[in-house]
This record gives sequence, C-alpha cells and structure tokens, in this order.
Amino acid sequence: MPQGTPKKSHGILAQAGLEPYQEKAGEEYMSAEQRNHFRKILEVWRAQLREEVDRTVHHMKDEAANFPDPVDRAAQEEEFSLELRTRDRERKLIKKIEKTLHKIEADDFGFCDSCGIEIGIRRLEARPTADQCVDCKTLAEIKEKQMTGA
Repeated sequence: MPQGTPKKSHGILAQAGLEPYQEKAGEEYMSAEQRNHFRKILEVWRAQLREEVDRTVHHMKDEAANFPDPVDRAAQEEEFSLELRTRDRERKLIKKIEKTLHKIEADDFGFCDSCGIEIGIRRLEARPTADQCVDCKTLAEIKEKQMTGA
C-alpha cells in the first residue's frame, strides 16, 4: 500500500462511518466509551436494515403485476420469495441487534455467554452481535457438526 494512502475499513464499521476503536493505555475493558462505540455501530446497522425492509415492501407493492404469461408470473413469484426470505433473515438480525443493545444497557456486553471471558474489541467490531468467544463458538460448531453427522 503506498505511503500516505489511508487504510480502508470495510463492513459494519465503514457503514456506520466509524473508525476502529483505539484502546487507551490502562483503559478498562468495556468502558463507557467502548459501549458507546458499539451502541453507535448497532444503531446504524439496525437503521439500515429497517430501511431495507421498508424498501422491499414498497418494491413488492410497486412490482405486483398480473402477468398473463405463466413463466413471467413464476419468475416474479420466485423473486418475491427470495426477497421475503432475505427480509426474514434481516428481521431476525434486527431482533438480535436489539437483544445486544439491551445487553449493552445492562452492562453485560462483550463477555462470552459460555465461559465468561472477554470476547475482544476486534471480534466485536467484526461481529457486534457475537455472544461467544472464538474458542467457545468453534467448539459449538464442532458439536453441531457431530450432532448432524456432517
């Protein structure tokens, strides 16, 4: 990367217009500043998802047409079905974001639900709704694979 070129950030942080959190020397984990940082990320993310849900509703209303050709009608129904599945996933994500915001308010954010250790600032910036550390999540995924026989 050429010198002087700013490092580009991607993902949720970039969408929220925030820079990665810079921890201060001796700063306590999940200080008020850190919680505010994650609150901003989650609120921007939730707002974007809600806008997308609204946009889909308007799109589906505008695009609803009675095509005489069964192939055209089937294609439209398939498109709507895919959009509805996407919106359903987004609604579930909005609920998870709201649950995480409640954890921030309850001062219970940033720690693994399974073992209680710190999840870590960088992991939470990549996945703000994470509720397990990397080790516990990996173990849970291994157990899930074993249970499904994959």
